[in-house]
Amino acid sequence: MLDVLLNQTLVFGLVGGLGLFLFGMKIMSEGLQKIAGARMRKILAALTNNRVVGTLVGIAVTAIIQSSSATTVMVVGFVNAGLMSLVQSIGVILGANIGTTVTAQLIAFKITKYALPAIGLGAGLKLFGRNRKWIYFGEVLLGFGILFFGLQTMEQAFEPLKQSQEFRDVFIIVGDHHLLGVLIGTVLTMIVQSSSATIGITIALASTGLISFEASVALILGENIGTTITANLAAIGTNLTARRTAFAHFLFNFLGVVYMLLLMPVFIKFINGITPGNADFIIQTQQQAQALGGAIGDKPFIARHIANAHSLFNIINTIIFLPLVGILAKLTTLLIRGKEEEIEFHLKYIDNRVLNTPPIALGQAKAETRRMGQIAMEMLEETLVFLKDGNEKHVDTLVKKEDIVDLLQKEITDFLVALSQKSISQETSNEIASMMHMVNDLERVGDHCENLWRLGQKKNTQKIAFSEVGEAELAQIGESTRSFLEFVLSGFGRGDVTILDKSRHMEDTVDLLEETMRNNHIVRLNTGECAVLPGLVFIDMLHNFEKIGDHTYNVAQAVVGEK
Repeated sequence: MLDVLLNQTLVFGLVGGLGLFLFGMKIMSEGLQKIAGARMRKILAALTNNRVVGTLVGIAVTAIIQSSSATTVMVVGFVNAGLMSLVQSIGVILGANIGTTVTAQLIAFKITKYALPAIGLGAGLKLFGRNRKWIYFGEVLLGFGILFFGLQTMEQAFEPLKQSQEFRDVFIIVGDHHLLGVLIGTVLTMIVQSSSATIGITIALASTGLISFEASVALILGENIGTTITANLAAIGTNLTARRTAFAHFLFNFLGVVYMLLLMPVFIKFINGITPGNADFIIQTQQQAQALGGAIGDKPFIARHIANAHSLFNIINTIIFLPLVGILAKLTTLLIRGKEEEIEFHLKYIDNRVLNTPPIALGQAKAETRRMGQIAMEMLEETLVFLKDGNEKHVDTLVKKEDIVDLLQKEITDFLVALSQKSISQETSNEIASMMHMVNDLERVGDHCENLWRLGQKKNTQKIAFSEVGEAELAQIGESTRSFLEFVLSGFGRGDVTILDKSRHMEDTVDLLEETMRNNHIVRLNTGECAVLPGLVFIDMLHNFEKIGDHTYNVAQAVVGEK
């Protein structure tokens, strides 16, 4: 048996086939994300506390990105960022378990013979396509073809094992001892970090007649436990709620496997009843091989049985646990104890765990940028209050907010740079560039607010007094600048791309006010109404308000994609 296992054809075929399978999954997933990126953001925006909606969102997103692990890691990131509650996240993960079964259903179709044409057509569209959507479709087709070519390679690699009675005996034991099968499935999925890959291996083994349907089901149940390890690894270093989310995924998959092991004979009988053909039927003659599209010794019907078992297990598990989401959340809270600590300086929305899903990562970056804009807005408003009342208590708050804005600029920029290095669409690349400009301009708004309150401190310390006219003019340009920033940030929040004309008018208004007030001040200096030192502080303040207007207009250009 050892000689057979060490056979070069087997080892190379299994390793190469698995590599092709995983690579094909990656390319197909990235292509699908590029095609459906905007839709994915809308799907996630639909999240509510309704557990059924959450489950449907989990199904949809996982069906798009073809990975329950990726969806769960995303959900852990959302919970860590405070975008999703524990109860919401459990609903989404339940849906993700169903969504990932789409892969197995695809694999079960007898379409391996179309793998090479799909690769050829997909590569042609990707390399020579001029329309962006056709290029993305080419990526999906290329990934699809590579995936099935990898599966075919694995099936061919297992051919030498047909002659090994010892290997067959091992899997007969697995069929008789379901716990052993669950353990093997769990460990295999933990190693390859992909439940879809484990399903692919299981279908390849079963289709070549090496394992029984009963043993396949045991492996599938183990795969459902193994796939939760990825999320739990991703949760290391996150907040308490995120760790509870990852553990909840493990908990309901584990509990589902426990009751399914007890009901295994009934479950297998039910799958056999709803799926055409005998799962363990083996092709015996050449005529059967030609009629059923396989080779002698193959099991032509087992792939569909395995896919249906995988789907039905997760559907049943979701139906059982969906009404119990609240109880499951309480149980998880009870098992993962602790008290959350509040951190003042931290990223609220973006999380590096979602970088492999660019549409979601971009949505997170936008949310963090909106937060940065809101803090810059609060800085400007508090600066205006400080310039009016001179109360030093405002300065401590302003210093903290300036530090947060500086931190957000660095972290968001780093995140966007990392995102730009992923396989992304041209639209996403353009949005990233615009957002980088936006983040830098918002940081400069914060810097000019700092200049203003430093000038205000200087005015207080040196007991500088402005004339009533000067104070009124500062209040006027300050309010115009504040209204301008509020308008642009509101447009950014709504995704309004029609704000540029009004923004241009508002910027011209700020510029005109600065110029008029500067000229008025020079006149007051000439007539002796104002002294030189107050005049210098006043001119510097006007200049900083005008610069805030310039950077706000730059933000408006970035919002509409002109920068």
